[in-house]
Amino acid sequence: MISATQQTKNWLENVIIKFNFCPFAKKEFVNNTILYQEIDATNIEDAVVATIDGCAFLNENPDIETSLLIFTEGFTEFEEFLDLVELSNALLSASGYEGTFQIANFHPDYIFADSDENDAANYTNRAPFPTLHLIREASMEKAVALHPNAEAIPDTNIDLARQKGLLFWRQLLTKCQQ
Repeated sequence: MISATQQTKNWLENVIIKFNFCPFAKKEFVNNTILYQEIDATNIEDAVVATIDGCAFLNENPDIETSLLIFTEGFTEFEEFLDLVELSNALLSASGYEGTFQIANFHPDYIFADSDENDAANYTNRAPFPTLHLIREASMEKAVALHPNAEAIPDTNIDLARQKGLLFWRQLLTKCQQ
């Protein structure tokens, strides 16, 4: 079995970058400025502390552009993961990191609100493990300003996901885990 970090790198390269779900990811992947952290927390308190610690680390290490917190043990239930996302965002603000960092989230069972669980569009946010992506807001603002049509990215991703179909994404995500 390959490590959670390697599975996440496989997913990032073969899904997110290859299908351009995030047009900003390739630069950081190639430049090796992504920190991958395997977090074994199984309770929300420890997970939120790990998230805020991740922000503090990024704040102190400007050479690392972004961080993926990969939850290897906990938060396998999507609803529980959403609680983690909500609490992490609240603590991000309370810790003074609002405006400095933002959190994107990915989960093996990700389902968009008001979406069917079998909608292929969910695969735009499905990853091998529950994952919080810590993003520097200033860097994101610069990247978005340089992108010709940044506001269309989510709709473009959803269209591509649906065009390829559920089976395609399910098989691809499985390959990333091998």
